[in-house]
Amino acid sequence: MTTTDALAGVAAEPGSAKPDPLLVVDGVRRDFGGMRAVDVEHLEVQRGVITGLIGPNGAGKTTLFNLLTGFDKPTAGRWTYDGQDVTGVPAHKLARRGMVRTFQLTRVLSRLTVLENMKLAAVDQRGERFMAALLRPLWGAQEAEVERRADELLERFLLHTKRDDYAGYLSGGQRRLLEVARALMVDPTLVMLDEPMAGVNPALRQDLLGHIDGLRRAGRTVLFVEHDMDVVMEISDWVVCMAQGRVIAEGPPAVISGNREVIDAYLGSQHDEPTYREES
Repeated sequence: MTTTDALAGVAAEPGSAKPDPLLVVDGVRRDFGGMRAVDVEHLEVQRGVITGLIGPNGAGKTTLFNLLTGFDKPTAGRWTYDGQDVTGVPAHKLARRGMVRTFQLTRVLSRLTVLENMKLAAVDQRGERFMAALLRPLWGAQEAEVERRADELLERFLLHTKRDDYAGYLSGGQRRLLEVARALMVDPTLVMLDEPMAGVNPALRQDLLGHIDGLRRAGRTVLFVEHDMDVVMEISDWVVCMAQGRVIAEGPPAVISGNREVIDAYLGSQHDEPTYREES
């Protein structure tokens, strides 16, 4: 079944039910003082597709990401991942379950090499335990496998020539590529990307788009925040739009691009009205 087939017949409306949702959000709210930053009544993310999350600045997209990935705590609400309640589960435990994310501002360990950044992301490494670390035969083979996988990903993301360079010397676009490659070290099921194209030059943009599409072809689920509507329309199978913390629309890209509520959210409800009035 193709991704298009998987979403065939799904209603293009907020909170629509999906045939095989990997992530389900119910009644999630986040208040900061007297301001409600997130108020998502119901949202389902279909397994195996690329879902774009859009909305104007301040819509609550990154705050929702922070909540779902364990970097913030909700005021109310619950969510499930792959059928299990993961409300309030910390980020490192979610990563072990296959739910990983990148950040709006790239987060690499500048004083470690590119390879060391990759190896650090691998989970359940026996050599990280204090007593086991003293006995290399207990973890040497696993370490070699981790390094092999890291080198394989670096080559796929065209970062193999930077393998032994300090990550702090990478360009903004290369840091984005490193973040995505590093996320794949845990062999995730769900990859959540927060503005993956920010700071990426045109030469690397198509490479990164190809890698995101490759995640879908490999059977992974992608949920990403993006402001570049050309990117959203090009690569998304489904688009969710937020405004003022709420989901106001969702549907296929072609439907969302003509949705009046989405247009109003970005441009204002008065954007196409005359700017003057005739005097009577």
